[in-house]
Amino acid sequence: MIPIAICHESSILLVIELRYKRYNRILTIAESDRIDEDGAEGNDKETLAPIMKIISTATAFPEHYYHQGDITLALGDYWENQLNNRGVLERFHRNAGVSGRHLVLPLTEFPKVKNWGESNDVFIEQAVNLGQKAVQEALDREQISADRIGAIFFVSITGISNPSIDARLMNRIAFSPNVKRVPIFGLGCVGGAAGIARAADYLKAYPDQMALVLCVELCSLTWQRADLSAAHVVSSALFGDGAAAVVLSGANNGERKGPKVVASESVFYRDTENVMGWQVSADGFRVVLSADVPKVVNENLRQDVDSFLGKHGLSRSDIGLWIMHTGGPKVLDAIDAALELPPDALANSRECLDEIGNISSASVLAVLDKIMRKSQPAPGTWSVLSAMGPGFCTELVLLQW
Repeated sequence: MIPIAICHESSILLVIELRYKRYNRILTIAESDRIDEDGAEGNDKETLAPIMKIISTATAFPEHYYHQGDITLALGDYWENQLNNRGVLERFHRNAGVSGRHLVLPLTEFPKVKNWGESNDVFIEQAVNLGQKAVQEALDREQISADRIGAIFFVSITGISNPSIDARLMNRIAFSPNVKRVPIFGLGCVGGAAGIARAADYLKAYPDQMALVLCVELCSLTWQRADLSAAHVVSSALFGDGAAAVVLSGANNGERKGPKVVASESVFYRDTENVMGWQVSADGFRVVLSADVPKVVNENLRQDVDSFLGKHGLSRSDIGLWIMHTGGPKVLDAIDAALELPPDALANSRECLDEIGNISSASVLAVLDKIMRKSQPAPGTWSVLSAMGPGFCTELVLLQW
């Protein structure tokens, strides 16, 4: 770490901090200017840019928590007259790597929901409640005033609302009336990682501001009484309900604790739209979930990660912490194999999957929150936060603690 001072025009001193990693340099600047200069190391060019930080995280969950066995029994009764073999349901649920999940409704209430309209009404009401709880806790943890937030990135795939959920939260939380709102629908499981990346992009342009990412997913409201496809039975074993919020700070907000968002990258895989997503029907969102998801991971993730890290002078061996979406046991196994990770590298992701299931876009943020609260790595540790989702696509975010 080398502190230096630069004379900038009329003798204004910028105090900056240089951190070297091979040929790449990350610069935290106390002012908002973005500076590019030719590097002195051969012909390599180093980009000196503001560093954004993740300064607070929080999660919120419905009050109803059920062990996996109880959910299996309830869904068996829910589908009783249509199940040819109840043992198939039990096997999928037993092998999902999930011990329990939060559900937005008591198990006894799901059969009473008659149609998509009713389930979406529940989504709107409870998404606002859970969203408010997650956001308020994230703000309170670091004593951040809501009017400091310059932009809100709201992500969800399990319900629709107009006005959007972020707009409805404006009447519950004292955000500035000038806050920029960006509701995002359609990203699914990749949405949490993408939300962080887009918020960091925003803060590059507005380094004096803070940005909020909020993901709310109520996956249980997408259960379909008439759908007994393998994809639906598998998803009924994996997905739970919950919300997660992340606050990011621009470079000009003073010294704050938290990992730096160094870079991000989006990768889209052409002709894979049938791997994951929704088929929208009169009954609501019918899940599309191909058994090829682990195959897509195996075929693409290693080269994508290596390419991304290589652009920043890093390799997989430099990464001390992997923050990965809790896609399911087979997906996590595929990530382990593709990236040749050391034992227990994905322990945090597997623990979250076990405790709360897969909560779509909020999942990777729940893993991040677990680390922020309980097991932050040593300063200087490099980290990759990543998720995959419909498209099919990957989002990669490089962090340094």
